[in-house]
Formats: sequence, C-alpha cells, structure tokens
Amino acid sequence: MRVMPGATSRAPSAREDGSVQPAAPALARARSLAARVWSDHRLFILVLAPAVLLRVDAELGYRWQSWFNDSFEYLANTISFSLDPTRVSGYSVWLRILEPFHSYALITILQHLEGLSVGVMVYALARHRFGAKAWIATLAAVPVLYDGFEIQLEHLILSDVPFLFLVMLATTLLLWNPAGPSTRVCAVIGLLLGLGAVLRSIGLPLVAVFAVYMIIRRVSWRKVAAAIVVCAIPVFGYAGVFYLEHGQFAMSDATGVFLYSRVMSFANCSVIHPPASELELCAPTGGTDSLGIAQAYIWTPPTPLDYFPPPKFSPVPNQLGEDFAIRAIKAQPFDYVKAVVHDTVMAFGWKRIVFPQAATYDEYLFGTHSLPIPSWDRVDLGKYHTYASFYVRGNPLTEVVNPFATIIRVYQEYVWLPGTVYCLILLAGLGGIVLAWRRLGGEALLPWGISFAMILVPAATAEFDYRYVLPAVPFACLAAVMAFSRGTAGRDALTQLTGLRRAEGTVDTSRGGIEAAPPAPAVDSGDDERDLAADGA
Repeated sequence: MRVMPGATSRAPSAREDGSVQPAAPALARARSLAARVWSDHRLFILVLAPAVLLRVDAELGYRWQSWFNDSFEYLANTISFSLDPTRVSGYSVWLRILEPFHSYALITILQHLEGLSVGVMVYALARHRFGAKAWIATLAAVPVLYDGFEIQLEHLILSDVPFLFLVMLATTLLLWNPAGPSTRVCAVIGLLLGLGAVLRSIGLPLVAVFAVYMIIRRVSWRKVAAAIVVCAIPVFGYAGVFYLEHGQFAMSDATGVFLYSRVMSFANCSVIHPPASELELCAPTGGTDSLGIAQAYIWTPPTPLDYFPPPKFSPVPNQLGEDFAIRAIKAQPFDYVKAVVHDTVMAFGWKRIVFPQAATYDEYLFGTHSLPIPSWDRVDLGKYHTYASFYVRGNPLTEVVNPFATIIRVYQEYVWLPGTVYCLILLAGLGGIVLAWRRLGGEALLPWGISFAMILVPAATAEFDYRYVLPAVPFACLAAVMAFSRGTAGRDALTQLTGLRRAEGTVDTSRGGIEAAPPAPAVDSGDDERDLAADGA
C-alpha cells in the first residue's frame, strides 16, 4: 500500500482482503459484553440499583458508622492488638489491617459491598448454576438486598457481614461447578471457612456442615482433606496465639460461660446435684429462671459467676461453667430441649419484639443520635481518650445527617423480612430436600444446613439474638430455589402437581363441560437418570 505525498499515515480501517478491522477491538468487546450482560440480567440489575442507593443513603445519613456495644470491644482489641477472651477476635485483626486509613467509612463501605456481593452470589448460583428463571433468582436475592435490618447490620462495626460474605463465597465455590470443585478450589474453600471461624465462633460448627456435605456428595477424600487441612491453618494459628496470651490452647475462654448461661434458664440444683466445687454456680434461690433471660447470668450483676475472682472469662470459671452445664443437660434433657426449641422458634415470629432488653434492641435500629462512647472504652492515648477516637484520629461519634438519615430510618421501620416468612422459606427448602431423599437431599442440603445451623447453634449454646438470624436468611433463600430447580425431585413434584390441576380444569368446549385430561406419562428410568445427573449424584 503506497502512501500519497502529503497524506497522514494512519491505521487502515480495512484489510487488503476487504474485511473490516475494528479501530478499537477491546472497546467493541467491552460493549458487546455489556450488552449481553444487560440482556441476560436486566431484571436483576434493575433490582440491584435501588439496593445500592439505599446503602449510599445510609452512609450519607449516618456518617460514617453505627455503633453496637460489642463494637468498642473490637476496637479496644484492635488498638492493643490482643485477642479477646470473650469472643474470637479475627475482626479486630481485620480492623488492624485497615487502621492506617483511619476511616470508619472505609470499613462500612466495604461491608455494604460485601452485603451486595452476597445478593449477587445468590442470584448467580440460582440463575446460572441451577437454571432458575430470572425473576425467581432475583427474588431469592431480594431479602439480603432490601431488608432494612440487613442494611443497618452492614453499617455497624461488627463481624457479622464479613463472616456472611466469607461463608457465602465458600458455598458458591463449592456448588459452582456441576462436576464438583477441584482440589485447589477445595483448599480455597477451607481457607475461607478457617478465616470465618476466627471471625465468629459459629464458624467452627459450619466447618462440620461443609465437611459432612462433601462426604455425603462423595467428594474425593483428597479434596475433603485439602479443605480441612487448609481450614486448620488459621484456626490453629489463632489458638496458638491465644495460648501465648491466655495460657490456653483455645479460641476463647467463653464457651463454658455461655453454655452455663444457657442452662441457667432452667437448671435446678436440687435435680442436678452438682459437686461442692460447683455449688456456687447454682441460682441464688436454688430454683429456676431467677434472673430472667439466659444472658443475664453473665451481664447482669450479681450473678453466681461473680463469686469467682475476676475476670469472668478466664480458664477456671469457664471450665466450671462448662462442667456444670453438661451436668444440667444430662439431668434435665427435656428442659434443655425445651429451652433450645423456644429460642429457635423466636427467629420465626411475625413481629420483632424488644429483646433481650430495650437498650440492646435499640442498637439494631437506625437511631436519631449517635450511641455514646462507653466509659470503659476510655484510655489515655495522648490527645485521644478513647479507643474509638484513637482509631479514627478524630471524633468517633456518628454524625446523623438529614434528610438521608430520616429516609433510611423510616425505610427500616417498614421494610424487613418477618421471621414467619423466613420460616416458610426454610420449610419450602426442607420440602424439596425431603422429596430428594433418594439423593440424600441433593445439593440444596448445604445452604439449608448452613441456614438452620446459624439459628440453632446460638440457641443451643448461648441464647437467641436477632443479629444471628440475618446472615442465615440468604442461605435459606438459595436452598429453596435449589431444591426446586430443574432436574430435581422437587421440580418433578411441582410439575406433576400443576399438571394435575390443569388436567382437572380442562374445559371440553364441544360439550360445555369439564373433560378429564389423559394421565401424565410415567417417568421412565431415563428421566430418573437425568434427575440424578442434574443433582450431581
């Protein structure tokens, strides 16, 4: 090709063979990808956009964080860089990593993004892994995207949302490939679960849920071992550091204390007959429920735990409390089951009640003013006199700014998922799992087990709390969709049910009456094999 004199040399727009060469192929590919994403996921994107705006409004209305009582404990452990004997302190390590930015906004923005990501993962699994229709997959993600209490939880300086993100990411990786995860992916899953276990104590029971599921689904032992070994790295590393600080190879000094508080809502020492070393742990009256709710035996002085030298969360009272609790459960098993069932059922109430007391319940609400910094958070750190102010190098109080604050506060009052609806979602998933009994529940068993464990374990080891229910909801929604996805026994049952109803309602226009439709064809062995393959068996 010859360039004429005086002409400017430029890239040709066409090849010599006459084909067109795009001037910007990368841009064209990006536009094509965006057009395809919009075409395939238009409904979800339209639903996701307002959820993003709600979180932006929460940031602008409550600058730049909301406080819960436990928030200040996490910050104290962050600044002193020590492990709390009361609860696992992985969240404090995370806050320490972010400390150089001296910004609560960064923490809460990341948590809002994590909450949105959970909704995206629920949608992606339901839509593309299990073939749900767009509106069904979108509906499954709506609770985590739009629940006002979920948005407020993301805005609190607490470990719950990062924990939820890690567990949902592990679930997505385990279920994404119909052929099953590779050994490398299983190792990543184990790492995510190990990190989750040092964020919240319920993480360890969930590791067992994952392991049992992988065994039931006949995942190779190498992959299961890879997940467990990698999971053990952060868990044992944390326990080792805890041993150096507190002299005990454990995750905390609180397991026995909380289990003791659980049984004290029904324990009767005249039935238990504890040894002399545990007599001081009996209720003040020797009867039952003398201090009201279970956690009052920890936080509302005087309690039997106050008879021991402080601190309350230390090896001696923790071990004595655990021994006493085990004796109580053995001596009064039906009372224990009754207490666990009672607290589990509390998650399914239609309305929220003020629990455990007004002060704590109000911390789950977008309020009209900032929660004050407690006196025990005060410390002498130069010109900063609280851990909260030292972390941000400034004023730690929440700045409530209207009209943004009013918008999200009113929104939270009216838009949230009632516990009864959560119960119905759980039952729907359970129904599909039962129908798939020949395949041991199918793949929906994993998210359903996670969701149920998240509300059962706290009820069995400590006490019910609304804070523990919110992370359980997305897994229940995912399980309900998976249990009735294409190729499952749940979908077959729905198809047969709707087919029968249509047959009963078929109108014979020639006679002016109703004519019974011919019976549905029997399902042969080929269909059964198809169902087994779709369930991953």
